[in-house]
Amino acid sequence: MLYLPAVMHQRRILPLLLAASCAAALVVVPRPLGGHETPARVAVQAYVRPHDTPDGPRLRLLLRVPLEAMRDVEFPLRADGALDLVAVRALLPDAARLWLANYLTLEEDGRALDAPRIVATRVAIPTDRSFESFATALAHMDAPPLGTEVELHWQPALLDVLLEYRIDRTDARFTLVPALAHLGVRTTSVLRIVRPDGSERILTYAGNPGRVVLEPRWYDAALTFLGDGFRHILGGFDHLLFLFCLVLPVRRWRPLVAIVTAFTVAHSITLGAAALGFVPTALWFPPLVEAGIALSILWLAVENVLLAPERLETRWSLAFGFGLIHGFGFAFALGDQLQFAGGHLVAALASFNVGVELGQLLVLALVLPLLALLLRRVGADRERAVVIVGSVIVAHTAWHWAGERLGTLGEFRGALAWPALDASFALGAMRVALLASVALAAGLAMRHILRTVWRP
Repeated sequence: MLYLPAVMHQRRILPLLLAASCAAALVVVPRPLGGHETPARVAVQAYVRPHDTPDGPRLRLLLRVPLEAMRDVEFPLRADGALDLVAVRALLPDAARLWLANYLTLEEDGRALDAPRIVATRVAIPTDRSFESFATALAHMDAPPLGTEVELHWQPALLDVLLEYRIDRTDARFTLVPALAHLGVRTTSVLRIVRPDGSERILTYAGNPGRVVLEPRWYDAALTFLGDGFRHILGGFDHLLFLFCLVLPVRRWRPLVAIVTAFTVAHSITLGAAALGFVPTALWFPPLVEAGIALSILWLAVENVLLAPERLETRWSLAFGFGLIHGFGFAFALGDQLQFAGGHLVAALASFNVGVELGQLLVLALVLPLLALLLRRVGADRERAVVIVGSVIVAHTAWHWAGERLGTLGEFRGALAWPALDASFALGAMRVALLASVALAAGLAMRHILRTVWRP
């Protein structure tokens, strides 16, 4: 019985020795980096340039992305936790194809190009500045890779990739469809399109931008923004409610045409002015416009309840006045999309407006027959009740919107300050005066047309 303590002691020590040995092995032996979570923010830098090479015309696409965006790829680590820069080289082409090349589509004159050839891949340190220009980025891809003396951890590391596409000619119409939003929770890309003369066109966008024509013609911009305007009005619930309130009490085609025309002319003026930079750039201005849109819906809904039927002939003036506010809202939706128009700003703005009008006409074509059918079913003596009930429902929604948006606007009270009376203030005042003059002239022209050509 004297040997039992010794045996029990050994049974206690052996598991501890095994656990210590395993821990030591995990520290000493290089280990791979397993799958990791999706990065919260990912920044993508890209260059694209078609040019002639000794092997024929090619389109080169340079990409720089965070290495941590290459999820589910086991990158080998050294004993100190840094990347094994020698062993990782063999994994980079597969990671580039899996996470980047497979999410890029290029078309030449409407024909999809074949899958690209991965010319080069390499890891870069976060302070590397070679992607400041296309030439330095291309030279960087030809330079020797990082050596083993560099201690680089995987999270701040960058992955640089050079893709090459076969093309027929360099002056063709190229379209890029990047879908790299999957790299992070929020992915922001800076795409530099390098022209043959060396000049660049820079696009900055978040998520997936859809089809990007590298050098758009006027009809490319027109088709793109026509669809944008159509989709925006169908998805803009507040604008649709405003339009519904405008036409709800109207039963005759003359005031209906006047109302829709006045709204179209008004929002076209402020949309164009905003796109040309004739509006304030302060942070409080967008919340102010959004609050104004909600209040305009509330105003119309209340007026529908209180308005006498004989005053509907002058309703176009309300549509014109509030349409000026809604035009700023359309401009905020347009926002950075104008960069995809290239040099065709006028075509883009006109097409966006046409798209908005087509969307409005579609909504009216669906709503007005249904409304007329409803009124026939309930009877003419109850028509006024239908207008009141519908307006009260809209007013309830607009009231909540107004409260929320005015609360958001109140958060910017600290940013409001009396402007300095300098040259910048004078320039802004001149722009506001010019915009007001154009709106006043358009309103007077509308009144003259309605009083002469469309006189009841």
